Amino acid sequence: MDLQDFLLRARVLRLYRQALRISGRAPSSARGELRQTIRQEMENNRKCNDKQRIRFLISEGLERLNRLGEMLDMQGH
Repeated sequence: MDLQDFLLRARVLRLYRQALRISGRAPSSARGELRQTIRQEMENNRKCNDKQRIRFLISEGLERLNRLGEMLDMQGH
């Protein structure tokens, strides 16, 4: 694993941890399903080796997290 791979892996793990933290703010009735969806998204792309695709998925994931965070803020969670 070279340095670039290591840095991408760190970004993916940071995104995953951020997603789990934000899911903790969701209503308890939706929290389990949200965490399951987050995990499934990560598992679906686990075997991806294309660095450009990984960068795209990270940026897409960050956008989705921002939207989820804004939605939870509007709902007061």
